[in-house]
Amino acid sequence: MAKQQLPILQFEDKIKQTVEHNPVVVIIGETGSGKSTQLSQILHRSGYSNSGLIAVTQPRRVAAVTVSRRVSEELGVRLGEEVGYSIRFEDRTSEKTRIKYLTDGVLLRESLSNPELNQYSVIILDEAHERSLNTDILLGLMKRLIKLRPSNLKVLITSATLDGEKVSKFFCDCPILNVPGKLYPVEILYSSERPKSYLESCLRVAIDIHVREPEGDILIFMTGQDDIEKLVSKLEEKIRSLEEGSCMDAIVLPLHGSLPPELQIRVFSPPPPNCRRFIVATNIAETSLTVDGVVYVVDSGYVKQRHYIPSTGMYSLDVVQISRVQADQRAGRAGRTRPGKCYRLYPSIIYNEEFLGATIPEIQRSSLAGSVLYLKSLDLPDIDILKFDFLDPPSSESLEDALKQLYLIDAIDDSGSITKIGQTMAELPLEPSLSRTLIEANKYGCLSQALTVVAMLSAETTLLPGRSKSNEKKRKQPLPDLPNGSGWGDHIQLLEIFEQWDQTDYSIDWCKDNDLQVRGMKFVKDVRKQLCQIMQKIAKGPLDVRTSKRWKDGQEEYKDLRKALCVGYAGQLAERMLRHNGYRTIGFKSQLVQVHPSSVLRTDDEGLLPNYVVYHELIATSRPFMRNVCAIEMQWASSIMKKLEKLNIAKLSGGTAESEEVTEGGNSNLPKQEILREAPDDRDNRIQAARDRFLARKGNK
Repeated sequence: MAKQQLPILQFEDKIKQTVEHNPVVVIIGETGSGKSTQLSQILHRSGYSNSGLIAVTQPRRVAAVTVSRRVSEELGVRLGEEVGYSIRFEDRTSEKTRIKYLTDGVLLRESLSNPELNQYSVIILDEAHERSLNTDILLGLMKRLIKLRPSNLKVLITSATLDGEKVSKFFCDCPILNVPGKLYPVEILYSSERPKSYLESCLRVAIDIHVREPEGDILIFMTGQDDIEKLVSKLEEKIRSLEEGSCMDAIVLPLHGSLPPELQIRVFSPPPPNCRRFIVATNIAETSLTVDGVVYVVDSGYVKQRHYIPSTGMYSLDVVQISRVQADQRAGRAGRTRPGKCYRLYPSIIYNEEFLGATIPEIQRSSLAGSVLYLKSLDLPDIDILKFDFLDPPSSESLEDALKQLYLIDAIDDSGSITKIGQTMAELPLEPSLSRTLIEANKYGCLSQALTVVAMLSAETTLLPGRSKSNEKKRKQPLPDLPNGSGWGDHIQLLEIFEQWDQTDYSIDWCKDNDLQVRGMKFVKDVRKQLCQIMQKIAKGPLDVRTSKRWKDGQEEYKDLRKALCVGYAGQLAERMLRHNGYRTIGFKSQLVQVHPSSVLRTDDEGLLPNYVVYHELIATSRPFMRNVCAIEMQWASSIMKKLEKLNIAKLSGGTAESEEVTEGGNSNLPKQEILREAPDDRDNRIQAARDRFLARKGNK
């Protein structure tokens, strides 16, 4: 759609007038209204960029990059100068920048060093309906900020489908502007029943459209990268098998967050003449990115969501039904340039009776440890974390879980105050367990190794072969060319892989030969470099961060690194349980789990896994698994056990402890079995019994 046709431009004068007279404005801009690209330019033309930058937050990295690129093209300026973007581990801005697109997480991090965000005259929270965790926290902080800067800050909350009345009430009944967007009607076509395979159904419907319908691109909504890759392959195969000349040419393009930028850009270029595009996308194409030329939408009715269960400390990655809001967003993508059609692969009764009205906010289905650390690091004495002003509050269980995690890794003390360690952790753009590991590694003199491990774990895609569903067959095969973690586990393997790559002078061919993700490994190298720079600033001096194996004479090679990992992952500790052929997580969320089959953690000569391990995450798939596991020593874990016995959640939250007395032996709220230790004789008997069983099996082979 040409810029002059965008509906929001018809409301330019009204927007200017409303923003001028109100510190906060909610703008409901329907799909295709142009709010993401034009609102910043309208305010730029109005002169707001003369007194400070115009910030536009996006929940997704991809959107921040692509929308800023589009705006820079429209203004005829080079990206990174007057218009730029800032995302985690990448900053394309300069002193010339007046309009800055950034992820909501980056803006939160900026507010740590400048709580009043004085560099900005306007802050636009875009795509607020996605209800990302960081955007929800920003809403609460903006409410505080406009009281501190009532005369020189404008805050705009923009959305396609957000409950405007709810947000307006949250901001003391601020005005709401509604901007229409969808210009053409969309015919909704429902299936008579749910298909047995939504992938096969998407394939059939998409090819049917291609053969029978006039020109126009087809946008297909799938759940994730694996399904997208499968459908792209099947579509390409099916298109090749069609009789030549029976229909127009076609190209198939994937679109998801892990795609390299140069491949993402392809969906914004028009197709060749007499050629139809099939765009197979995740929910990133619902609102974050607008693809012109789409006339047909195929909606599988599903989305992939991560859910965190605070009572167990476990994540589940589930394919779930979308909400009615999401379904409407998807349908709206078909009416951008002319009348379109949306093929819903589910009956209308499911849409009306089974779909939730709106998506569950991320803040109610995520681990909040990083967010709580951020709020604590603001050092605002009036903030009680359990009573922070959220648009939709998370459960107290989630907040308590976060406080306990932070206490165990020394980010807050037993009265809930942030520690010096916690302040340092907040400066690092990492999840708390990884930032704590770096700080401890610096103390032990193994920072070089820890930086590599942390960078590898920060990769936003699967790096290793055999660790994704699409490589299920490969995973069952040995991988002789890759290091094995020296028996200590997956963190050590990640380190050894990167160091081996370093020894090849970062050879791309080496990555390909070992079936490693080339783009991901390059990303890791860049992240490691940036983390080195951040750590050097924090340490206020030079650090030895060279990539090389370093250990003290007479000491086991990775002992210091494993110690640092034990401290960083203090809230993610597990003890082997012989009777259950697995592990029991230690502490306030006991859970029987197993080591993930992809792990390189090694058994001893008698077939036994290490007594204690730390894990990067718990994930529920076919059963509860620990992913990325590292062996530690019992004596390192003992201090964690002692801290568990002193937990007092009321004090940790910033409130008073009067209502929750700590009894001898631990917090009264904790189940007693969580802090009981096994009797030595019982444990020895069971270990011996397990060894006997293993040797008997070995003898029978």
